[in-house]
Amino acid sequence: MFIHETRVRVRYGETDQMGYMYYGNYAEFYEVARVEMLRSLGMTYRSMEESGIMMPVLEMHCKYIKPARYDEELLIRTIVSKMPGVRIEFKYEFFNEQNDFIHVGETTLAFVDMKRNRPCMPPDDFQAKMKPFFD
Repeated sequence: MFIHETRVRVRYGETDQMGYMYYGNYAEFYEVARVEMLRSLGMTYRSMEESGIMMPVLEMHCKYIKPARYDEELLIRTIVSKMPGVRIEFKYEFFNEQNDFIHVGETTLAFVDMKRNRPCMPPDDFQAKMKPFFD
């Protein structure tokens, strides 16, 4: 299992009139968490795309437990619980500054060969970096 934690502050423009983070912005925070998780492995979306692999989102699920509020720093725990293949599944757990569990989400992404526009296995270097977490 691979777990990575990222901290993100809720900005004013991401909230509604109640000062709660607008529900559609959670998906953007998922992306921030995924990008930072990849960066922690020494990889980037850009490097994957330059190697000819893109990662579109296939599915997204979420549950709102408590609101994220303006100017709160959130802890986002990103979990990959099984070794990625053609697909990679992410779980996101959000915690507020009081360490309250406030949100859970999941996304499934596919690895796609950009030349053929077909699903493919992840790049070898990505698999090599993920493998130790699943032995």
